[in-house]
Amino acid sequence: MPEVVLTGAAGRIEGRYAQGKTENAPVALILHPHPKAGGQMNNPVAVQLYHLFMKRGFSVLRFNFRGVGRSQGEFDSGIGELADAATALDWLQSTNPAASQCWVAGYDFGAWVGMQLLMRRPETDGFISVSPPTNMYDFSFLAPCPASGLILQGSADTVTPPVEVERVVSKLRTQKGIVIDYDLVDQANHFWTEQLVEVETRVGAYLDKRMAASAEA
Repeated sequence: MPEVVLTGAAGRIEGRYAQGKTENAPVALILHPHPKAGGQMNNPVAVQLYHLFMKRGFSVLRFNFRGVGRSQGEFDSGIGELADAATALDWLQSTNPAASQCWVAGYDFGAWVGMQLLMRRPETDGFISVSPPTNMYDFSFLAPCPASGLILQGSADTVTPPVEVERVVSKLRTQKGIVIDYDLVDQANHFWTEQLVEVETRVGAYLDKRMAASAEA
């Protein structure tokens, strides 16, 4: 799992990268939770997402937002972090010019940044959003959402109650041409402390479904 160092607007961006085995391997970018709450690229959920894509042959990159770990800069309330994510996706795409698909996956704050990135990258084929903080950040920019994806939420999440996430899901589902899967995991909290295996099972099943569908297309 080689370390990579990218150059972003705030300086060095520290990342971990796994190269897919085929020339046209799909690519996936993984975005970690809130830097001010201890979020970083080695967060268990972020690592789980990384491995899920890696096991399915993707070229996968996860990285630390500015000011986290050995990434330079300071926390920028999402604006700079979105720029970091765009830099990381640029690098991922230029390293894999023949990639068959492009995915973005994020957890918590990373889900919010990831959804914004989708809006700027209409070439994105799919997304995974785990525990998106829809009660803390404005998600009204998702109009229209350019890709189908999975939103994974815990029923026992007290940080972002499910009702708040369902509001956004309902709005997204009114759009034509995309399909939003919403998976509510019984008893899981915002941090997935006892339910990491559910993240693996549910996200894995969704990816398998989507990859099978694209193989048939």
